[in-house]
Amino acid sequence: MLHYALVFFVLALIAGVLGFGGIAAASAGIAKILFFIFIVLFAVSALFGALRGRPPAA
Repeated sequence: MLHYALVFFVLALIAGVLGFGGIAAASAGIAKILFFIFIVLFAVSALFGALRGRPPAA
C-alpha cells in the first residue's frame, strides 16, 4: 500500500510540473489517503504483534 501511495505522489509531482493542477491535486489526495491507511494498518499490525508476545520473524 505504501508503494501505491508513493506512485500517486510521484504522479502528482509530475502532473504539477507539467501544469495539470487538477490531476496533481487529485493524485496528491489519493496518495495522502493511502498513506494514512498504511499508517493505521501498520499500527494495528504492530499492536497485535506485540500482544501476541512472539518476537518478530527474522
